[in-house]
Amino acid sequence: MKRFDWRNSRKRGALFVTCTIALGMLLVACSTGDKEVVSMKVNREVERANEGSKKVTIIRNLKSDSLDPLQSWEPLRAGITETLVRLDANMKLVPWLASEWRNVDELTWVFTIRDNITFHNGTQLDANGVKASLEEAIRTNKSIALSLKIASLSAEGQKLTIKTAEPYPALPSELVNPYMSIIDAGEKARMGADAFNTAPIGTGPFTVKAFKPNIEITLERYDHYWDGLAKVNEVSYKFNEDSNMRSLALQSKEADIVYQLPAENIATIEKDSSLRVKSISGLRVYLLMFNQQTKEMSDLRVRKAIDRLIDREGIVNGIMIGNGTKANGPFHASLPFGSQVEPQSLRVEEAKSLLQEAGYIQGKDDLLYKDGKPLTLDVVTYKGRPELPLIAQLLQSDAAKVGITIRIQVSEDIDAHLRDNKEWEVATYAILSSPRGDGGYFLNAALTPGGSINPANIEVKGLNEVLSKLNRTSDIEDRISLTKQATEIIQEQLPHAYAVYPNLIVGVNDRIISWEPGAEEYYIVTNKLDVR
Repeated sequence: MKRFDWRNSRKRGALFVTCTIALGMLLVACSTGDKEVVSMKVNREVERANEGSKKVTIIRNLKSDSLDPLQSWEPLRAGITETLVRLDANMKLVPWLASEWRNVDELTWVFTIRDNITFHNGTQLDANGVKASLEEAIRTNKSIALSLKIASLSAEGQKLTIKTAEPYPALPSELVNPYMSIIDAGEKARMGADAFNTAPIGTGPFTVKAFKPNIEITLERYDHYWDGLAKVNEVSYKFNEDSNMRSLALQSKEADIVYQLPAENIATIEKDSSLRVKSISGLRVYLLMFNQQTKEMSDLRVRKAIDRLIDREGIVNGIMIGNGTKANGPFHASLPFGSQVEPQSLRVEEAKSLLQEAGYIQGKDDLLYKDGKPLTLDVVTYKGRPELPLIAQLLQSDAAKVGITIRIQVSEDIDAHLRDNKEWEVATYAILSSPRGDGGYFLNAALTPGGSINPANIEVKGLNEVLSKLNRTSDIEDRISLTKQATEIIQEQLPHAYAVYPNLIVGVNDRIISWEPGAEEYYIVTNKLDVR
């Protein structure tokens, strides 16, 4: 029987800190029944915190038209919701809403839900509340049902029992997924989904004061947060896909934290001594997603030709100005399961040969034709990540050298576009491929039919058997070996072409303290975030 128990010195230290703040006093006094005294102490803590009102403005690079925690990552990022399990700064699984968990047998898990946590509406969190939330997630998000593999859920007090349909040692890791955010499902039923998804009821340090879809979430501190009163009173969490506008907002001091700055603006920003830029090696990959439902991209030789036409060195040095690394697969080469094969270089002549093998003939106009039709590819991109449209343009230029015509479409909502349209051949895309320090998430979500980031419904020949073994394996070394095997299959079948591992580039005003961007890109608004 495997057991995870967070009873160590770190917990005792956290308990000591917690007991020095209002929530700690609430827990201690409630245990003695002195609720009136507690209420007075909590109120005094809140009054003291309100004496110097603090506000922070954050600008994200991707917009969101909904705050549905079961379909969007933004509620978790914005500190509205939380999950049972989270990642620490070292990418290790640690308790969050669950204080501990244990694997009773190969199909049964028991999670202990922390005491004295309330939803934003005051409802006490217990195992029944978690059960209702997970059931709602499974009901409304098909990708969750696929990834959790839950056969049954049962609750008693603070104990949640999960039975899986098959041995699934990766279950705790899957519960880190922002889509697994715990919400008050009963409140959602009472409010209706539309109303709830503009102001979801979670357990995080902040509540939604107002929401303007695709523009801004106004957050205010939740004064009964279980893990310590937030240091700031209000957060303006904005969305802007225009990278230059984001840069200007940081420079003008309109914003305190700005995500995904264009690399070419870093030098200018750093001339201001009150601003700093964090460029950190992340866990994301920029790739070309191939829609194999189209005739052109169903041909492996065409996919391989496009892969040979990606100028990875030009992307890293020219577009990203060194703030990235050439990609040789879905996972960064620095990870234990990352490929050590040299990244593919720009090879125009190889691309030509592959296309000739696929039956394309060069016409008098230097364009490629097959069955009398020119080889024309629609490439969909989006502005939320400023490098992606530039990557599409660079590909367009190099593809023209072999006779391929590329038409670039800039989408306002890339996920909806890819999901609702079937006519595109290629999409530039960014995926957080190992957000939990493990390759299982990407392989299941991006390369399994029905996966949450598989709009082309890709199924990779030979991958399912390896993935099935990976999902049943808990041994770290075995998981690394199986993930490497999966990567080799992917590189042979090329459902995607992997271009570059971009750095996470975040601009920060020096007034911000007790905050650093995380490579996992999950936990942005926290109760520790503070200003000078």
